[in-house]
Amino acid sequence: MPHIHASGLAIEFPLYHLGARSLKKRILANSPLRLREDEASRIVVQALRGLDFRIGAGERVALIGHNGAGKTTLLRTLAGVYEPVAGRLEVSGSIGALIDPSAGMDPNATGRENIVLRGLFRGLTEAESTGLAEEIGAFSGLAEFLDVPVRTYSAGMSVRLSFATATIMDPEVLLMDEWFMAGDADFMEKARAKLETLVTKADILVLATHDMAIVRQWCSRVIRLEAGTIVADGTVEQVLGPA
Repeated sequence: MPHIHASGLAIEFPLYHLGARSLKKRILANSPLRLREDEASRIVVQALRGLDFRIGAGERVALIGHNGAGKTTLLRTLAGVYEPVAGRLEVSGSIGALIDPSAGMDPNATGRENIVLRGLFRGLTEAESTGLAEEIGAFSGLAEFLDVPVRTYSAGMSVRLSFATATIMDPEVLLMDEWFMAGDADFMEKARAKLETLVTKADILVLATHDMAIVRQWCSRVIRLEAGTIVADGTVEQVLGPA
Protein backbone atom coordinates (compact mmCIF):
# COMPACT_ATOMS: atom_id res chain seq x y z
CA MET A 1 0.00 0.00 0.00
CA PRO A 2 1.48 3.42 -0.94
CA HIS A 3 2.57 5.45 2.06
CA ILE A 4 5.07 8.04 3.29
CA HIS A 5 6.70 7.79 6.71
CA ALA A 6 9.13 10.40 8.07
CA SER A 7 10.82 10.31 11.46
CA GLY A 8 13.24 12.99 12.64
CA LEU A 9 13.78 14.00 9.00
CA ALA A 10 16.48 16.66 8.53
CA ILE A 11 17.94 18.33 5.45
CA GLU A 12 20.94 20.65 5.53
CA PHE A 13 22.79 22.63 2.87
CA PRO A 14 26.42 23.71 3.47
CA LEU A 15 27.47 27.29 2.80
CA TYR A 16 30.83 27.43 1.07
CA HIS A 17 33.29 30.34 0.67
CA LEU A 18 33.09 31.09 4.40
CA GLY A 19 36.54 29.85 5.28
CA ALA A 20 37.62 32.68 7.59
CA ARG A 21 36.98 31.75 11.24
CA SER A 22 36.15 35.35 12.20
CA LEU A 23 33.56 35.54 9.42
CA LYS A 24 32.00 32.28 10.58
CA LYS A 25 31.77 33.54 14.14
CA ARG A 26 30.10 36.78 13.05
CA ILE A 27 27.57 34.93 10.89
CA LEU A 28 26.71 32.42 13.61
CA ALA A 29 26.45 35.14 16.26
CA ASN A 30 23.99 37.18 14.21
CA SER A 31 22.14 34.41 12.38
CA PRO A 32 18.69 32.93 12.80
CA LEU A 33 18.40 29.49 14.39
CA ARG A 34 18.52 27.75 10.99
CA LEU A 35 22.30 28.25 10.69
CA ARG A 36 24.76 26.08 12.59
CA GLU A 37 28.30 24.75 12.36
CA ASP A 38 28.50 21.02 11.55
CA GLU A 39 31.09 18.40 12.52
CA ALA A 40 33.24 19.38 9.50
CA SER A 41 33.31 23.01 10.73
CA ARG A 42 31.09 24.12 7.84
CA ILE A 43 28.23 26.54 8.28
CA VAL A 44 25.04 24.81 7.14
CA VAL A 45 21.47 25.92 6.58
CA GLN A 46 19.02 23.69 8.40
CA ALA A 47 16.39 23.55 5.66
CA LEU A 48 14.26 20.90 7.39
CA ARG A 49 14.52 20.04 11.07
CA GLY A 50 13.14 16.98 12.86
CA LEU A 51 10.04 16.36 10.75
CA ASP A 52 7.73 13.55 11.91
CA PHE A 53 4.67 12.63 9.87
CA ARG A 54 2.82 9.76 8.19
CA ILE A 55 0.77 9.98 5.01
CA GLY A 56 -1.38 7.04 3.98
CA ALA A 57 -3.28 5.97 0.89
CA GLY A 58 -6.23 8.19 0.09
CA GLU A 59 -4.78 11.32 1.69
CA ARG A 60 -4.56 14.65 -0.12
CA VAL A 61 -2.00 16.75 1.76
CA ALA A 62 -1.23 20.44 1.27
CA LEU A 63 2.13 21.87 2.36
CA ILE A 64 1.70 25.54 3.24
CA GLY A 65 3.89 28.25 4.73
CA HIS A 66 5.76 31.40 3.80
CA ASN A 67 8.51 31.46 1.18
CA GLY A 68 11.54 29.70 2.64
CA ALA A 69 9.45 27.63 5.06
CA GLY A 70 10.68 24.38 3.48
CA LYS A 71 7.75 23.32 1.27
CA THR A 72 9.66 22.73 -1.97
CA THR A 73 12.64 21.28 -0.10
CA LEU A 74 10.31 18.71 1.46
CA LEU A 75 8.76 17.90 -1.91
CA ARG A 76 12.20 17.39 -3.45
CA THR A 77 13.24 15.22 -0.52
CA LEU A 78 10.15 13.03 -0.97
CA ALA A 79 11.04 12.78 -4.67
CA GLY A 80 14.55 11.58 -3.84
CA VAL A 81 16.35 14.71 -5.05
CA TYR A 82 17.80 15.50 -1.60
CA GLU A 83 19.31 12.96 0.79
CA PRO A 84 18.41 13.40 4.50
CA VAL A 85 21.32 14.10 6.83
CA ALA A 86 19.41 12.71 9.80
CA GLY A 87 16.24 10.79 10.55
CA ARG A 88 14.41 8.27 8.39
CA LEU A 89 12.23 8.59 5.31
CA GLU A 90 10.24 5.84 3.61
CA VAL A 91 8.25 6.50 0.44
CA SER A 92 6.40 3.45 -0.87
CA GLY A 93 4.74 3.46 -4.30
CA SER A 94 5.55 4.78 -7.76
CA ILE A 95 6.33 8.49 -7.66
CA GLY A 96 5.28 11.23 -10.06
CA ALA A 97 7.01 14.55 -9.33
CA LEU A 98 5.67 17.79 -10.85
CA ILE A 99 8.11 20.07 -9.08
CA ASP A 100 10.78 21.65 -11.26
CA PRO A 101 10.08 22.23 -14.98
CA SER A 102 13.72 21.57 -15.83
CA ALA A 103 14.34 18.63 -13.49
CA GLY A 104 15.87 15.69 -15.30
CA MET A 105 16.02 17.53 -18.62
CA ASP A 106 19.27 17.71 -20.61
CA PRO A 107 19.23 21.24 -22.07
CA ASN A 108 21.52 20.23 -24.94
CA ALA A 109 19.31 17.32 -26.01
CA THR A 110 16.12 17.75 -28.02
CA GLY A 111 12.69 17.46 -26.49
CA ARG A 112 12.22 14.11 -28.21
CA GLU A 113 15.55 12.78 -26.92
CA ASN A 114 14.67 13.85 -23.39
CA ILE A 115 11.32 12.06 -23.57
CA VAL A 116 12.90 8.84 -24.90
CA LEU A 117 15.55 8.92 -22.16
CA ARG A 118 12.84 9.47 -19.52
CA GLY A 119 10.91 6.49 -20.88
CA LEU A 120 14.00 4.27 -20.82
CA PHE A 121 14.72 5.38 -17.25
CA ARG A 122 11.20 4.29 -16.28
CA GLY A 123 11.83 0.83 -17.71
CA LEU A 124 10.11 1.18 -21.08
CA THR A 125 11.57 -0.35 -24.24
CA GLU A 126 13.06 1.88 -26.91
CA ALA A 127 9.97 1.33 -29.10
CA GLU A 128 7.65 2.22 -26.22
CA SER A 129 9.72 5.31 -25.41
CA THR A 130 9.59 6.43 -29.04
CA GLY A 131 5.82 6.03 -29.03
CA LEU A 132 5.71 8.00 -25.79
CA ALA A 133 7.52 10.86 -27.52
CA GLU A 134 4.87 10.98 -30.24
CA GLU A 135 2.06 11.04 -27.68
CA ILE A 136 3.72 13.76 -25.61
CA GLY A 137 4.52 15.79 -28.71
CA ALA A 138 0.87 15.73 -29.76
CA PHE A 139 -0.41 16.67 -26.30
CA SER A 140 2.11 19.46 -25.74
CA GLY A 141 1.62 20.97 -29.19
CA LEU A 142 5.36 21.50 -29.59
CA ALA A 143 5.28 20.13 -33.16
CA GLU A 144 8.64 20.68 -34.91
CA PHE A 145 10.13 22.15 -31.71
CA LEU A 146 10.22 18.64 -30.30
CA ASP A 147 13.35 18.11 -32.43
CA VAL A 148 15.34 21.16 -31.33
CA PRO A 149 17.47 21.47 -28.14
CA VAL A 150 15.54 22.18 -24.95
CA ARG A 151 17.90 25.09 -24.14
CA THR A 152 16.24 27.02 -27.00
CA TYR A 153 12.74 26.63 -25.51
CA SER A 154 10.84 29.53 -24.02
CA ALA A 155 9.60 29.21 -20.43
CA GLY A 156 6.13 28.31 -21.70
CA MET A 157 7.47 25.62 -24.01
CA SER A 158 9.52 24.11 -21.18
CA VAL A 159 6.40 23.94 -19.00
CA ARG A 160 4.46 22.24 -21.81
CA LEU A 161 7.15 19.61 -22.29
CA SER A 162 7.64 19.02 -18.55
CA PHE A 163 3.93 18.81 -17.83
CA ALA A 164 3.22 16.41 -20.69
CA THR A 165 6.22 14.24 -19.78
CA ALA A 166 5.44 14.15 -16.05
CA THR A 167 1.74 13.37 -16.48
CA ILE A 168 1.93 10.70 -19.18
CA MET A 169 1.96 7.94 -16.55
CA ASP A 170 -0.32 7.54 -13.51
CA PRO A 171 1.79 7.54 -10.31
CA GLU A 172 0.64 6.19 -6.95
CA VAL A 173 2.32 9.09 -5.10
CA LEU A 174 1.89 12.48 -6.79
CA LEU A 175 4.18 15.31 -5.63
CA MET A 176 3.23 18.68 -7.05
CA ASP A 177 4.31 22.30 -6.76
CA GLU A 178 1.74 24.92 -7.64
CA TRP A 179 3.70 26.22 -10.65
CA PHE A 180 2.00 23.46 -12.68
CA MET A 181 -1.27 25.33 -12.24
CA ALA A 182 0.11 28.57 -13.69
CA GLY A 183 1.73 29.75 -16.89
CA ASP A 184 0.42 29.33 -20.42
CA ALA A 185 -3.35 29.92 -20.03
CA ASP A 186 -4.36 28.22 -23.28
CA PHE A 187 -2.31 25.12 -22.52
CA MET A 188 -3.41 24.93 -18.88
CA GLU A 189 -7.05 25.01 -19.93
CA LYS A 190 -6.31 21.96 -22.07
CA ALA A 191 -4.22 20.37 -19.31
CA ARG A 192 -6.65 20.98 -16.43
CA ALA A 193 -8.71 17.86 -17.13
CA LYS A 194 -5.52 15.78 -17.32
CA LEU A 195 -4.30 17.25 -14.05
CA GLU A 196 -7.57 16.57 -12.24
CA THR A 197 -7.60 12.98 -13.54
CA LEU A 198 -4.02 12.52 -12.35
CA VAL A 199 -4.89 13.83 -8.88
CA THR A 200 -7.99 11.63 -8.68
CA LYS A 201 -6.12 8.47 -9.68
CA ALA A 202 -3.16 9.00 -7.37
CA ASP A 203 -3.29 7.15 -4.05
CA ILE A 204 -1.45 10.03 -2.33
CA LEU A 205 -1.20 13.73 -3.26
CA VAL A 206 1.32 16.08 -1.66
CA LEU A 207 0.89 19.64 -2.93
CA ALA A 208 2.95 22.70 -2.02
CA THR A 209 0.92 25.87 -2.51
CA HIS A 210 0.18 29.41 -1.36
CA ASP A 211 -3.38 29.27 -2.74
CA MET A 212 -5.80 28.39 0.05
CA ALA A 213 -8.67 28.05 -2.44
CA ILE A 214 -6.78 25.17 -4.08
CA VAL A 215 -6.14 23.66 -0.65
CA ARG A 216 -9.85 23.72 0.18
CA GLN A 217 -10.79 22.35 -3.24
CA TRP A 218 -8.29 19.49 -3.52
CA CYS A 219 -6.92 18.62 -0.09
CA SER A 220 -8.15 16.83 3.04
CA ARG A 221 -5.14 17.57 5.26
CA VAL A 222 -2.75 20.49 5.76
CA ILE A 223 0.82 20.52 7.05
CA ARG A 224 2.02 24.04 7.86
CA LEU A 225 5.79 24.56 7.78
CA GLU A 226 7.68 27.39 9.43
CA ALA A 227 11.48 27.76 9.33
CA GLY A 228 11.88 24.12 8.33
CA THR A 229 9.70 22.66 11.09
CA ILE A 230 6.08 21.49 11.26
CA VAL A 231 3.98 23.90 13.31
CA ALA A 232 0.53 22.52 12.43
CA ASP A 233 -0.81 19.27 11.01
CA GLY A 234 -4.50 18.47 10.74
CA THR A 235 -7.61 18.67 8.62
CA VAL A 236 -8.15 21.68 6.37
CA GLU A 237 -10.69 23.10 8.85
CA GLN A 238 -8.39 22.53 11.84
CA VAL A 239 -5.42 24.34 10.26
CA LEU A 240 -7.14 26.98 8.10
CA GLY A 241 -10.38 27.38 10.00
CA PRO A 242 -13.89 27.27 8.48
CA ALA A 243 -14.32 28.49 4.91
